[in-house]
Amino acid sequence: MDNLNDERELLKGLASHDPKAVELIYRQNYGAIESFIIKNNGFAEDARDVFQEAMVVLFEKAQSDSFELTCLIKTYLYSVCRRLWLKRIQKEKDQKLYTPGLATLEETIPVEDDIDEHVKRNENLELMDSAMAKIGEPCKSLLEAFYLQKKSMPEIAAQFGYTNADNAKTQKYKCLMRLKKIFFSQYTNKE
Repeated sequence: MDNLNDERELLKGLASHDPKAVELIYRQNYGAIESFIIKNNGFAEDARDVFQEAMVVLFEKAQSDSFELTCLIKTYLYSVCRRLWLKRIQKEKDQKLYTPGLATLEETIPVEDDIDEHVKRNENLELMDSAMAKIGEPCKSLLEAFYLQKKSMPEIAAQFGYTNADNAKTQKYKCLMRLKKIFFSQYTNKE
């Protein structure tokens, strides 16, 4: 629940026009919104517009005494942005400016149905971030090189000073098992 308390503090900052709170909310959330809109036939300009509208909604809600935040800000903004984007697509369809490929977008992106799933995925990603922070070096860098930077085993062997790609692969496996152990111990402690 500490996360929700931090989120509530951010909302208070937003409601009181604190530029640091606004900037932090923007930095933490804009990328996911832009990615979502671009993946769904939008452009970066569309993402900026939709995100700005969602920030206005959040700002107005944050100023209301009756508003109670029951999820992470990113979940709330994501949901609002999805709804705004779907409305925009529907409006374009109604104006005949609509691309036929988006006809099934509402079926593809059920807004209400997967909010719980999105919240759970965010919690799991936070647990994974925490596990990555606890795993230590060189495991953290090795796993990032393989999974995020998409480096090959020979490249990793050279970068980390292993004698060959097989040794690097063995070390990657050990690091992955260690990461899984940390993640699942946090996961079971969370419940």
